[in-house]
Amino acid sequence: MVQRQFPKPVELLELMQFKKPELNGTKRRLDAAYTISDLRKIAKRRTPKAAFDYTDGAAEGETSLARARQAFEDVEFHPDVLRPAADVDTSVEILGGPSALPFGIAPTGFTRLMQTEGEVAGAGAAGAAGIPFTLSTLGTTSIEGVKAANPHGRNWFQLYVMRDREISYALAKRAAEAGFDTLQFTVDTPVAGARLRDKRNGFSIPPQLTLGTIVNAIPRPWWWIDFLTTPKLEFASLSATGGTVGDLLNAAMDPTISYEDLKVIREIWPGKIVIKGVQNVEDSKRLIDHGVDGIILSNHGGRQLDRAPIPFHLLPTVVREVGKDATIMVDTGIMNGADIVAAMALGAKFTLIGRAYLYGLMAGGRAGVDKTIEILRSEIERTMKLLGVASIAELEPRHITQLTRLAPMPRSDA
Repeated sequence: MVQRQFPKPVELLELMQFKKPELNGTKRRLDAAYTISDLRKIAKRRTPKAAFDYTDGAAEGETSLARARQAFEDVEFHPDVLRPAADVDTSVEILGGPSALPFGIAPTGFTRLMQTEGEVAGAGAAGAAGIPFTLSTLGTTSIEGVKAANPHGRNWFQLYVMRDREISYALAKRAAEAGFDTLQFTVDTPVAGARLRDKRNGFSIPPQLTLGTIVNAIPRPWWWIDFLTTPKLEFASLSATGGTVGDLLNAAMDPTISYEDLKVIREIWPGKIVIKGVQNVEDSKRLIDHGVDGIILSNHGGRQLDRAPIPFHLLPTVVREVGKDATIMVDTGIMNGADIVAAMALGAKFTLIGRAYLYGLMAGGRAGVDKTIEILRSEIERTMKLLGVASIAELEPRHITQLTRLAPMPRSDA
């Protein structure tokens, strides 16, 4: 029979430790975030619908994005046991330089519309973490501003070849002069994808005030205060604005880009050049044969051609066909450090995060981007330890199985 007694105050005090309240609202929010999905929920609460949906949404039915995320979830890991990995090395060499983690920050357009610190927060956080930061042609911070925010880190520049070629060439030259070491030549945007959330929200650059946006802004006054009390948005490549993002892209982009443009860019750019937006094996082989320094398997985060190939599914075939020594990178759909580990196990040399970074930015500015990197770092390290690998180099295809819900039907011309 259990013996009962009156609680002793001294023993109660030992059992109950009262947590000191956190008075800093940003820190309190971020401390409660344990995953990128948690950051997304915070971002959604704190950001006007139009700006959040621009980040969160994709093209048309958003099938490409959903499939890309599902592909990472449909992974089975195969750990090794009795293989001590108490300390893991997450560093890699990529495109002639180091990265403390096997991922960098992808280029994102109109970033200061999500949160006013924008690319400055991303570049500063990347520099502090020892990973590369990529500035978009459609970024809202100048090339020189990013360099100032990340003076000693690795800065990359993403280039769209526009109708006015001289604008693109001038941007590439400025980035080279500022010490950016890698150029991402993006090839999957001859025209803008149909981003229906933006159209339904009436999302435009600059934002237009309507009754709907005013009503949506009422519970989020901090966003509008930040937007209205910080410097005017400026774009590295757009001299005129007004209209949806799709309108701006269609006005600026040129559907006639070709290998001739790649040749010109190669002559202009003195550093490493990678091609972003590759979506099949044949193009992968052709580009490597043309001497580019690497390719990024990407469907633009699902924001261009809906129902495009899933980059993560394409990865092992491309690695096999072009050779494991080629620099093959991957983006789209990464929401967990385990996703990054899986990609590296299948032969990727590096990965890039876009929305995950922006969710952190919207949740808490620079501190939120730091939190994104911290979450992914922790997930990478834990996954590696549970797999029994002490370094990224030890990851092999045998460590994972890609499960698939989508099996291709035989082609009629096969």
